[in-house]
Amino acid sequence: MPKSTLQRLSISMDADLLARLDSLVRVRGFASRSQAVADMVRTHLVEHYGRSGSHEIAGTITLVYDHHRRNIQRLLTTIQHDHPGSIVAALHVHLDHHNCMEVLAIRGLSGAARKLADRLIATRGVKHGRLTLTTTGREFAK
Repeated sequence: MPKSTLQRLSISMDADLLARLDSLVRVRGFASRSQAVADMVRTHLVEHYGRSGSHEIAGTITLVYDHHRRNIQRLLTTIQHDHPGSIVAALHVHLDHHNCMEVLAIRGLSGAARKLADRLIATRGVKHGRLTLTTTGREFAK
């Protein structure tokens, strides 16, 4: 992608909202209001792309389950093997004697990522699961 050029934008907002923005700038360590607002716009765009179904995204699927549950690991592995191009890495963590956490790094179209996450999270024996989507980085020049 070609490097974008900086454009100036003027916005108006309520004084209380501006004070909250300034507080956020300080707390999060942004260099300026502009940097904070640009970050918020990027975040909103990533969320929008994630809902679109046809936008390329990256993300993680986090699963927590009891590994003593009958067939749970086989079921989860089978689902993962059904999506070879989507899962780019996996991390398996033993939380305690019974509970494991898997974090799957994924990449692909947002709709396919949601379907994969839904299948994994709905697997009997999964105690908790979460899909977190982000950008591949191509859409946003820095």
